[in-house]
Amino acid sequence: MDRADEATLLREGAISIEGRVRGSSNQALLVSVELAGTCALACYKSETGERPLWDFPDGLWRREVAAYELDVQLGTDLVPTTVARDDAPFGPGSLQWWVADNGEDHYFTLREREEFAPWFASLAAFDVVANNADRKAGHVLYDDSRLWAIDNGLCFHEQDKLRTVIWEYAGAPVDEELLERLERFAAGELGELTKWLTPSEVALAQLRAQGLVESGHYPEPDETSDWPPYPWPLI
Repeated sequence: MDRADEATLLREGAISIEGRVRGSSNQALLVSVELAGTCALACYKSETGERPLWDFPDGLWRREVAAYELDVQLGTDLVPTTVARDDAPFGPGSLQWWVADNGEDHYFTLREREEFAPWFASLAAFDVVANNADRKAGHVLYDDSRLWAIDNGLCFHEQDKLRTVIWEYAGAPVDEELLERLERFAAGELGELTKWLTPSEVALAQLRAQGLVESGHYPEPDETSDWPPYPWPLI
């Protein structure tokens, strides 16, 4: 299925709960979604299943959808197809196409593979723009054919909260083609992103994109900040 077909299935299909995702801190659920005889698995994150956080408002699932929409707008092809559903079993939330990963790999086991370097470089830039506060190694999945970036709910905060395990590109130049897409986003090509974030959050994401364009290089971690540049745990 292509992305459009995946999105249609996730938006319109009948949802059945299969179980809870092991290790999930916000009651992520494995669900099956069926439409016109086609069935697929998805990860369902409802607002009612979220743990309240002191620094992020309720409704982290909206940021999951926003992260996908940013990925679409930047053309980075990192995030599994993610949509919003108001009629899901436990109320409004996000549905993300299920990644059947091999259960063994993560960023630290994959970062030395040369063929994945462009993908990781795109993810590093994406996380800067999204202001990802929690890019753990385990949020990179490998399904034995390609990589995916999941768990994007802690993004788009108005304060600088970039916290990631991917600092290998610090100071390196950003790919010219990606810079062009970042520039278009910074100039106002926002797609569906405005549906899921406040105007201030969108504007700040544009400013971060513009900062990458003007610098042309990935930022360095700020070791002096009260906000640590690395997540914990790392995986």
